[in-house]
Amino acid sequence: MGLGLPIVKRLGLVEYEPTWRAMQDFTAARTSDTPDEIWLLQHPPVFTLGMAGKREHLLADIGIPVVAIDRGGQITYHGPGQIVIYLLLDLRRRGYGIKELVRRMEQAIIDVLAAYGIAAERLAGAPGVYVAGAKIAALGLRVKNGCTYHGLCLNVDMDLTPFQAINPCGYAGMAVTQISDLNTQPSPQQAGEALLARLLRQIET
Repeated sequence: MGLGLPIVKRLGLVEYEPTWRAMQDFTAARTSDTPDEIWLLQHPPVFTLGMAGKREHLLADIGIPVVAIDRGGQITYHGPGQIVIYLLLDLRRRGYGIKELVRRMEQAIIDVLAAYGIAAERLAGAPGVYVAGAKIAALGLRVKNGCTYHGLCLNVDMDLTPFQAINPCGYAGMAVTQISDLNTQPSPQQAGEALLARLLRQIET
């Protein structure tokens, strides 16, 4: 379609709130000619609460900050060892809608997990990707003037304990898992690059 590949920015370990504000600023300032961008990063420990999020899904105060933000979805946790990819895309140029983008994002995660020998799947009515019913990846997006920001996170090799302080994505008792607990040991950086490659393939097709 002649759009060109998005510009990829590898940001390393960055604080959540300034990164969120930078996504908002980028989206507000972009024009019809602004190249799309994809940001690959990790965050220090933080809970984020989506627009429909309910505070009661935070079950305990364990000293991790809670940031109320403007994506869809409920509460989730970000921390080191979890890969985060933000998609700053102009869907009007790409010619498909948010539901199709979500499907492509989920497929990229399923494909990269399959390459690690992990059988993952979607669950009806629960966005994200799951392994034997346990959540391994979460998705949340915001669309403004036809352009997306926020994105996805994939648990690679992290401390999962903070998930016990929340109902992940609003589901009480939902199990959470990660790649390192499933008989394979890529580093977060390796998994991030592998997922990035699959994601670029998905959004361009």
